[in-house]
Amino acid sequence: MNIDNLNWKILRCLQQNARQSNAEIGRQVGITSPAVSERIKKMEDLGIIQNHITLISPFEVGYQLKALITLQAFMGKLKPFLEKVKTFDEVVNCYRITGNENIVMEVILKNQKHLESFIDQLIVYGECKTQIILSHVVKNNAIKKL
Repeated sequence: MNIDNLNWKILRCLQQNARQSNAEIGRQVGITSPAVSERIKKMEDLGIIQNHITLISPFEVGYQLKALITLQAFMGKLKPFLEKVKTFDEVVNCYRITGNENIVMEVILKNQKHLESFIDQLIVYGECKTQIILSHVVKNNAIKKL
């Protein structure tokens, strides 16, 4: 599907607020609500729009720490780790990366003691490095037309 300028405008609206109505999006982009609905459905079917999610503030629900943890897997431990990481409630995002480390995870934790026990679970799979996140500089930035 060719993502035309109108579809990009719809995507921009959805990235700003996915809860706004198709009628509201239509007013912003200059088409009818049914036309917006049809375009959104087509973009969902093609995998351009993948999810409609609610972002929750970890701090407001009791998590005091947010961290990035990289892991350089020990020989033979990467595949088992790739399965295990899916079971950790602390992991918000996990990426397999190039470079010296194999994995980078974004995690949320209750406190330093929780961080320590979480790292204890990881070190059987490889060498870990942790960076505490102080604040977001850019957060969920909209994807724009190339």
